[in-house]
Amino acid sequence: MRQIILDTETTGLEWKKGNRVVEIGCVELLERRPSGRNFHRYLKPDCDFEAGAQEVTGLTLEFLADKPAFEEIVDEFLEYIDGAELIIHNAAFDLGFLDYELSRCGAHLGRIVDRCSVVDTLLLARERYPGQRNSLDALCKRLGVDNSHRQLHGALLDAQILADVYIALTSGQEEIGFGDVEAASRGPVVTTVSFAPVSGERPRISAQPEELEAHARRLERLRKKAGRALWDQYEPLPEPEAELQPA
Repeated sequence: MRQIILDTETTGLEWKKGNRVVEIGCVELLERRPSGRNFHRYLKPDCDFEAGAQEVTGLTLEFLADKPAFEEIVDEFLEYIDGAELIIHNAAFDLGFLDYELSRCGAHLGRIVDRCSVVDTLLLARERYPGQRNSLDALCKRLGVDNSHRQLHGALLDAQILADVYIALTSGQEEIGFGDVEAASRGPVVTTVSFAPVSGERPRISAQPEELEAHARRLERLRKKAGRALWDQYEPLPEPEAELQPA
């Protein structure tokens, strides 16, 4: 499965007022692991920032002056996301801006949902934690995701953080570790194992007490992060009856 964690930064809160996208950050996951093939672009808008927007992103018109316009990178961007499942926090905001940018480039480009399916992690979080704050920062705190390096909003950084949040939110998997992107990009290691034919009665292996304790601790960590553990849906197997010994 190919998934793209996507985030944008903009000059203001509403595209209907003419605000523009100034940064796009994407992280590619293959089978829920980072591939190392990310997409990150700063973009030059043709408008000023709304009051407060620069303080949130730390971006300025001076910094963006020599960056490409959206129409210059649109083909590259669409090729990158085409056919993927997009993971976005508060998807309506980002999709509204991106569809507006596409419309400025020509109606023939259509909308993002014509090319990709979309998962909104804000809706997932509201289902899991109704009545609670479900901002990205709040979810990081609740799910144990480290976001201490997030001083300003940045599209690529926020996409990387959202990737960890999404994994924890949907499965309880540990942080996916962007420090090991190089290893992930090399692809999976496939090992072939040959088994000799088994004859006679199969041995019965029982878990030791310390192994059962470690297993219980692991399940508790998963429940704390994700609200549940897949193991909980299975009933424990009954203990085997003691075999009768011959008189």
